[in-house]
Amino acid sequence: MKTFQLTAEPRTDLGKKAAKGLRKSNLIPVVLNGGSVIELPYAGTLKAGEKIVEIGNGKGLITTDLVVKAEDVRKLVYTPDIFAIELSINGEKRNAVLKDIQFHPVKDNILHMDLLEVSDNKPVTIEVPVKIEGHAEGVKAGGKLTLSMKKIKVKAIYTEIPERVVVNVDSLGLGKSLQIGDLHFEGLELVNAKNAVVCAVQLTRAARGAQANAQ
Repeated sequence: MKTFQLTAEPRTDLGKKAAKGLRKSNLIPVVLNGGSVIELPYAGTLKAGEKIVEIGNGKGLITTDLVVKAEDVRKLVYTPDIFAIELSINGEKRNAVLKDIQFHPVKDNILHMDLLEVSDNKPVTIEVPVKIEGHAEGVKAGGKLTLSMKKIKVKAIYTEIPERVVVNVDSLGLGKSLQIGDLHFEGLELVNAKNAVVCAVQLTRAARGAQANAQ
């Protein structure tokens, strides 16, 4: 996975009015999730931007409210690639991946971003682009190859997640499909439903005619 360096500042002025003011200044509110699980009540000291979210059973999760420049995340967001984010907060380095983005329904500008903190010993789930490789037998027979899933959800340590998952279709016959359950990648757990169709070779009118003439 490629890396993306991003500088963020702690955000202590919260609420809708404050967030609106940030956006007018071409800044984006960000929440960094996936922090330390703690026992409640918490006796430690929170850093600027940090807050505790209760998760039940007397435990809480530390999340961090941040702000980033809109221009700094353009190459992170408007691309089909996925990145491991090297996040710098007041000089402190944190590793994260992009979890979710909220866009304006009309203007399409970014309203909010959620990042997920990652580590070398905690698996994360992330969507990875699919790349088709090979020439399907069914296409040679006159069929049409269709890609139903442009991204697949995988679970792994973030350093083991590839930029793309490559699906070979050489043996895919006419009228056949490849499902999630048919795929296996070393070190990756596929999270999508096993019967979800990734790609298929559909019968075309010409292929149906050829089949009928052959009978």
